[in-house]
Amino acid sequence: MQNQKRSQFEFVVLMAALMSIVALSIDAVLPALPMIGDYLSVSNPLDNPKLITSIFLGLGVGQLIFGPLSDSFGRKPIVYFGFILFIIASIICITTKSFEMMLFGRVLQGIGLASPRTMCIAMVRDSYDGDYMAKILSIVVMVFILVPVVAPTLGQFLMNHYGWKFIFTFTLAFGVLVMLWFWLRQPETLKDKYRIPYRLSIFKTGTIQFLRIRPAVIYTLLSGFITGSFMVYLSTSQQIFENQYDLAEEFPLIFASLAISVGLATFMNSQLVVRFGMKCIVHLAMLSFVLTSLVFIVLFNSGNNPSIEVLIAFFAIQFFTIGFLFGNLRALAMEPMGHIAGIGSALNGFISTVMAVPIANYIGGFVTNSVTPLFIGFLVCGLISLVLFYANSNRVRKTIGNLT
Repeated sequence: MQNQKRSQFEFVVLMAALMSIVALSIDAVLPALPMIGDYLSVSNPLDNPKLITSIFLGLGVGQLIFGPLSDSFGRKPIVYFGFILFIIASIICITTKSFEMMLFGRVLQGIGLASPRTMCIAMVRDSYDGDYMAKILSIVVMVFILVPVVAPTLGQFLMNHYGWKFIFTFTLAFGVLVMLWFWLRQPETLKDKYRIPYRLSIFKTGTIQFLRIRPAVIYTLLSGFITGSFMVYLSTSQQIFENQYDLAEEFPLIFASLAISVGLATFMNSQLVVRFGMKCIVHLAMLSFVLTSLVFIVLFNSGNNPSIEVLIAFFAIQFFTIGFLFGNLRALAMEPMGHIAGIGSALNGFISTVMAVPIANYIGGFVTNSVTPLFIGFLVCGLISLVLFYANSNRVRKTIGNLT
C-alpha cells in the first residue's frame, strides 16, 4: 500500500512537472517583455504581450496534432517528439534579432509544449476517472501553480544577472531534466484495447465522436471562455502593474501572491470535489466569478483605477474562483471520453485555447490606462459560461442538491 502511495505521489508530481515546463516558458518571460521588445526594436509596446499570446496559439494547434497521434503511437513517444520541437524553437528565440521570427519561435515553442501538456491530461484520464480524476487533476494543477509563484521572480533574477536570453536557456535545461525523469520513471499509460491503428481518418472520426458528446463540447467551450478571460490578465499583467501602477520592482511579488490564490483554490478543490461533485463546485464558482466582476464594475465604472490594495483583493477573489474551475472543467469534459482520451484531450485543449487567444487579444487591446475593461471582459465571459452551463443541465437543482 505504501509503494502504491509513493507511486501515485511520483505520478502526480511528474505530471505537474511536465505542465510546469509550459508555465515556466510563459511566466518567466513576463518581466523581460520590455527588454525583449527593445532588443527586437518593437515600435509599439502594446505588441509585447503577443510574445505571451503567441505561445498559447501554438499550444492550441499542437494539441490538435499530438492528441490523435498519441491514441495510435502511445503517450510517451509523442512527449519526446514535442520536446524536440521545443528545443528547436528555444534556439530560434535565443538567436533571432527579428520580432516576427521571435513570434514564430514562440508559436513553435507552444506547438512543442502542447505535447507534454496534452499527454499529461490524457495520462491522468488513462489512469483515473470520475470525481477522483478531478481530484488528481486538481493536485496536478496545484503543484503546477507553484511555478507562476516563482517564475517571474526567477525570470527577473536571470534577466538582471545573465540577460533575458538566459531565461530561455534555463527553461530548456529544466525541460531536459524533466524529460530524463519522465523517460526513466513513467510507464506507458495507453491500454492496448484503446489503441487506434493509425490512419489519416482518425482525425475525422475522432472529431466526429467528440462533437457527438454534448457535455464534452459544452465544458470545452466553458474552458475557452474562462481561459480567455484569465489569459487577458496574464498577457496584460506586466503592463498593468509596471505602467499603470509604477510597480516594476514589486511585479514578481504581486504576480506570485495572486498565483498562490489560484493554488489555494485548487488544493481546496482536491479536498472537496469527491464530497460535493464537480458540477456543484463549478456552478458556485461561476456565480462567484460573475458576481465579483459585477461588483468591481459598479464600484469603478468611471474607469479610474482603485488603489493597488483593492485591485489585488479583487484579483485574488477572482482567481480563487478560477482555481475551482480549471481542473473541474477539464475533468468534466474528459469524463465521457475515456475511449478517445488522446484526441479528446487534444480537441478540448485546441478549442479552448484557440477561443482564448482572440478573446485575450481583443479585450487586452482596451486595457491601456484602466483595468476596468479587464473586469468587463471577466463579466461577459462569465455570463456566457453560465448560460452554457445551464443549457447543459436539465435541472440546475440537481447540481445544488449535491450540497445536502
